[in-house]
Amino acid sequence: MRPSMHPAAQLQFARIVDEFVRWRAISEPERPPAPAWWWGPAFEVRGIDVKLPRHWCRQLRLAEDATYADGAEVLRRALAGQTVQPWPYDFSRMIDSTDSDVRDLHVQPSDDSAFPP
Repeated sequence: MRPSMHPAAQLQFARIVDEFVRWRAISEPERPPAPAWWWGPAFEVRGIDVKLPRHWCRQLRLAEDATYADGAEVLRRALAGQTVQPWPYDFSRMIDSTDSDVRDLHVQPSDDSAFPP
């Protein structure tokens, strides 16, 4: 039986593939470390034997019959061996991220007791 693909996992992986392509377009000496937030989507689909869309295969430099598991391996290799992870601001300055606005939100207090009178 084939593993199923949750729509949320597919959407998140699509965002990361787009970000990965823009990241890899930066020349290697100027490229920031791969961001840690790629780990989650990469591990979530690491065992999914569903074919990737063809344009993702090309973007990830994979064969046309590559699977989500193959794409996850590309992301995990980009992260392997890194000893430092960039802060979201450092990464998003170099990458025009579609998700950076969400990651840049600051934590808000749940009530007014967090602010002294």
